[in-house]
Amino acid sequence: MTASTGRTVIYTVRVEFGDCDPARIVWFPNFFRWIDAASRHFFLQCGVPPWHETEKTMGLIGTPLVDTHAKFVKTASYGDTLDIHTSVAEWRDKSYVQRYRIMRGEDLIMECDEVRIFAAHREDGKGIRAIPIPADIKALCS
Repeated sequence: MTASTGRTVIYTVRVEFGDCDPARIVWFPNFFRWIDAASRHFFLQCGVPPWHETEKTMGLIGTPLVDTHAKFVKTASYGDTLDIHTSVAEWRDKSYVQRYRIMRGEDLIMECDEVRIFAAHREDGKGIRAIPIPADIKALCS
């Protein structure tokens, strides 16, 4: 295991009316949609090519989610601007822990840790398998 060097990338979301429930509070699955987008944004900002390119060059199809733990601290509503601070908290051999802190200004709205794997298609074509994290990707993101 390798600890993170602390690189953080910020992905900004504006909460729209359709993101909220009838009480005008963000419907909780939208947070997971936004952090999924923030995960990919993190890699792009670090210089990692899009997954369709890494599939062609190294067989890497993406980073599927295998575990998640979230804590909702405050509510968010229509018109809010949220900054999703994304970093890698821990590098492992075939997986990593990605950390998200969703902020509205100085207010913490949600925090979440996800375990994701680096994945490739199985040789038999039936599903996916975890692969070792490419050293060049780890170097770009550390």
